[in-house]
Amino acid sequence: QFFQVTGAGLGTSSMTVMGLANAADPVFKKPNKLEKTTETRSTCPYCSVSCGVLLYSAKDATGKQKVVHVEGDTDNPVNKGTLCPKGAGLLDMIDSPDRLQFPEVREPGSKEFKRISWEEALKIATDTLAPIRANAPEKLAFFTGRDQSQSFTSFWAQGFGTPNYAAHGGFCSVNMAAAGIYTMGGAFWEFGQPDWDHTKLFMLFGVAEDHDSNPIKMGLGRLKERGAKVIGVNPIRTGYNAISDEWVGITPGTDGLFILSMVHLLLKAGKVDLNYLAQLTNAPALVDSTEGPNKGMLLRGADGKLLVIDRKTGKPVAFDTKGITPDLAATYEGHRTVFQHLAERYLSDDYAPENVAERCGISADRIRAIAADLARVAFDEAFELDQPWTDFRGNRHDKMIGRPVSFHAMRGVSAHSNGFQTCRSLHLLQIILGSVEVPGGFRFKPPYPKPVSAHPKPHCKVTPGAALDGPHLG
Repeated sequence: QFFQVTGAGLGTSSMTVMGLANAADPVFKKPNKLEKTTETRSTCPYCSVSCGVLLYSAKDATGKQKVVHVEGDTDNPVNKGTLCPKGAGLLDMIDSPDRLQFPEVREPGSKEFKRISWEEALKIATDTLAPIRANAPEKLAFFTGRDQSQSFTSFWAQGFGTPNYAAHGGFCSVNMAAAGIYTMGGAFWEFGQPDWDHTKLFMLFGVAEDHDSNPIKMGLGRLKERGAKVIGVNPIRTGYNAISDEWVGITPGTDGLFILSMVHLLLKAGKVDLNYLAQLTNAPALVDSTEGPNKGMLLRGADGKLLVIDRKTGKPVAFDTKGITPDLAATYEGHRTVFQHLAERYLSDDYAPENVAERCGISADRIRAIAADLARVAFDEAFELDQPWTDFRGNRHDKMIGRPVSFHAMRGVSAHSNGFQTCRSLHLLQIILGSVEVPGGFRFKPPYPKPVSAHPKPHCKVTPGAALDGPHLG
């Protein structure tokens, strides 16, 4: 059996080319003719940015309260009064003649829908679903489209007990979020953003104008004001890429190969932040080389903590031991570090620009030039801030090192069979440059970054009549 629950139809303005509307512009001012209006603060429902909006409502001729105007909320820190055309078109959704306001049912074989009560709708649903949940909840396949309630619908599916739940995110950027969480404890967009005030070189990969729309546009405006360079990587030059200082018209699906070729060049030139890698990542962690099921896994001590070699003693210690100097080049009883495996893999000629250029649609010389740009800005234009801080080992530092290179990616790279690995490769590039969680680079919003182990483990067991034993993948 197949059930479809339909929602509001969207007006044409939600499909317009993404522009930037500012609350200060006369066209977005509240009409003077509106009297006795009520102002309500809310958020736009069209994407996960949740920009702040002001809704003005007034009573119509029948006495019913009706939203008559929408504008950006200048007090909201996310969008500061700006709206994209989707947000500006909220009235189209509210007033759409196609919007369903009550349940309807269609008998099998009929073309006509008839209105029913909510009680009838709930009875149809529960009578149908109750025996499925009691006997084989996995027989319910539950899918939702793009809306702001995916966390709720996922929670419902988990409680019902079906693993066969999916939503818009699975076709959009969930693999990107998973890659970010897996690689650096968080991802782009909702998890954080570039340090717009200090970055000097900003690269976008596969970013369309409808994702993180207003914050990205405001950030780009700040970069342009300061004369920072913007490089857009996208098969087509529209929107953000049209205003970029350099556009890279890449072959679709090859972003990861292009990125790893730059990793190859940076490793070969020694343009990597070795101190950052040694002190703040798992690059010095030992990888188990013992034949058996744990081969290739990170080597751990009896307490379960990762093991690194302290350069001062030459002995293995827990990675979070205070005062140690982890050794990236160490070996111990045949076990090598993560960094050695990484270097061996990506220094391979398989990733040389000459060997990837044709597939990526980017010349070898241009790949070299962009990698050189990243290295120059990250290291030659590095800066210091007189800001004391304490690292996770408890070591105190007097200054912060700024790496003014930042990146952003979205659905263009994630909506592909290799999207997860492409995003991992981009995070790897950020990490070897030392540009994550530093001034000028990518900055997380609290409570991120989090260790992978701090995130809930997905379900693995279906039990008739009971909830899943864990959440869905996302």
